[in-house]
Amino acid sequence: MKVVGVDGCKGGWFTISIIDFNKFNFFLFPDIYTLWKSNKDAYLILIDIPIGLKDKCKEERLCDLEARKILGRKRAKSIFPAPSRNAIFAKDYRDACRINRKMTNRKISIQTWNIIPKIKEVDTLISENINARNKIMETHPEVCFWAFKGEHLKYSKKTKAGFNERKELLNSIYPQTIDIIKHSLDIYRRQEVKKDDILDAMVVLITATKGINKLTSIPEKPETDSKGIEMQILYSSY
Repeated sequence: MKVVGVDGCKGGWFTISIIDFNKFNFFLFPDIYTLWKSNKDAYLILIDIPIGLKDKCKEERLCDLEARKILGRKRAKSIFPAPSRNAIFAKDYRDACRINRKMTNRKISIQTWNIIPKIKEVDTLISENINARNKIMETHPEVCFWAFKGEHLKYSKKTKAGFNERKELLNSIYPQTIDIIKHSLDIYRRQEVKKDDILDAMVVLITATKGINKLTSIPEKPETDSKGIEMQILYSSY
C-alpha cells in the first residue's frame, strides 16, 4: 500500500510517500498535475490545501470553523478562510477581494491570496478527474499534530523550539522521522522547501498511514459544495 503526504512550498508541492510501511520516497513536484500523474497508484494522498469551495455563502466552510475551535486561540490563525470558487479565477488580489466580498461578504487575506494558485490547481484537478477526487483529500498539519499529541502544542512551528517539539513528537510515533527530515534538508534548498514544509509533509504522511477508514472528519458530517466535493479536514489520533 502506498500513501502520500503533501505540503505546498515555494518550489511547488513537496511530497513524502511510503510503500508497505518501509520504503520511503520524497520528491518536489512543480504542479499538482505532475504530482497526480506520478502517484495515481497511491491508496491515499493527504494534502494541506482547501478542497471543496463554496460559491456564494456568508458562512465559512464548517470544517475551517470547527478546526479553529479545536486548535484554540494560539493556533487558529493557521487555518486561513477558504476563498469562494469564483475568487480563485481573479486576475489580481484587488479583483479577488472584490469577487469574494460579493460572494461571501468578506475580502481575502493576503495569506489566502498567496496560496490561491495552488487552491486553483487542486480544485481544477479534482473537479475534472473523479479518480483524483477519490484519492486526494484535505488535512491540516496543525490539526494532525494536535491529534497525535492529544493536546495543544506549546510553541509555534516557525521557532526552533516548535520545530523540535513537533519533530520529537513524530519520531516517538515513527522512528524514521529524524532520518527522513535530515535527508530532505540535505537534498532540497531552503528557497524551495523550508524546514516546516518537510515537517508538515511528514505529519500528513504519518496520518495517511492510518488508512482512510481510521481517519476522523471535521466536521463529522461533511458539507458538500456545488460540484459534489466534500469539504472536510481529516486527521487521526495516535
